[in-house]
Amino acid sequence: MSFAYAPPPGMPEVIHADHEILVVDKPAGLLSVPGRGPDKADCLIERLRGAFPTVLLVHRLDLDTSGVIVFGLTPHAQRHLSKQFEERRTKKAYVARVAGLLQPKTGRVDLPLIVDWPNRPRQKVDHVEGRPAQTDWRVIRAGEDETRVRLFPLTGRSHQLRVHMAATGHPILGDPLYATGAAADHPRLMLHAESLRLKHPDSGVQVTFSAPVPF
Repeated sequence: MSFAYAPPPGMPEVIHADHEILVVDKPAGLLSVPGRGPDKADCLIERLRGAFPTVLLVHRLDLDTSGVIVFGLTPHAQRHLSKQFEERRTKKAYVARVAGLLQPKTGRVDLPLIVDWPNRPRQKVDHVEGRPAQTDWRVIRAGEDETRVRLFPLTGRSHQLRVHMAATGHPILGDPLYATGAAADHPRLMLHAESLRLKHPDSGVQVTFSAPVPF
């Protein structure tokens, strides 16, 4: 089935803006940055540029993931924030709905990941060539058919949460790449970046930004 990019209309909700940083709630279905080709030029950073002309990329969320994303508004802020992400000094929490009954209530997935070159953009577990990747989980509400879980990525690999949950046998519902059958049959990927904690690049104070879960 061919993919047709059809992002939701409108400006994303601004969670916070000051002289250094911009935090927004990215909707599912909107690219963080432009994709390949003119049909994928519409994206989050371009929509923000009209109101915030100095906006600079720090990190990304997958097309299908919604939630909190931060941008720098000055080169200093971009450098400062990027370093925090690289050194794993930010704290991210996601909420997901996954297939089946996830047990135990808490745990850690520690599986190295690498791009699955013949099937890009898919990633895969590779114990020889993969880069280290760890995800902690904490169950919010569990049922026989699905579990609502909070996920805490300790590393920031591409598709990390999606591959890790699929590897446990509990793929994220609505995942077009890693879920199959009934688990894939949802209107969207049930993954949301709920909160992000970081040090403000100006004051150095720890701040936390959050966005309500839309599912």
